Amino acid sequence: MICATIEEFAAALPAFGAVGGLDLGTKTIGVAVSDSMRSVATPLRTIRRSKFTADAQELLALMQERGLTGLVLGLPMNMDGSEGPRCQSTRAFARNLERLTPLPIAFWDERLSTVAAERAMLEADMSRKRRAEVIDHVAAGFILQGALDRLGYLRTP
Repeated sequence: MICATIEEFAAALPAFGAVGGLDLGTKTIGVAVSDSMRSVATPLRTIRRSKFTADAQELLALMQERGLTGLVLGLPMNMDGSEGPRCQSTRAFARNLERLTPLPIAFWDERLSTVAAERAMLEADMSRKRRAEVIDHVAAGFILQGALDRLGYLRTP
């Protein structure tokens, strides 16, 4: 089920349970997961993309293994707020994934998430090689944390 808004996503989620975050790139998929209370996003791994079927099988296995209750996909909006071809491919990926899982799927504006991830790794004095290895799942962590913060705000009265 693809949720039109983060509020709809929040309503579709059970009270507790981990949520996954994805940073979809053309060559890789960064994956992050939350704790069961949905307060902290943790970068997990980067999946090398091949064909959709193989990518989806790897994601579905990971979702089942981690007991995820929902999925947040980073939506690569243009800086002016418009949607370009990368947004269209992310939405197409979500539609295809929706056919394979009953879990709710939401989108989160990922503008500047990779920049923020890169900056955090530079501040941590991480080598260029190591940054290249982890940038995608660290960016997924930033995307997921943004959505978790919003979900937390929606829960508080």
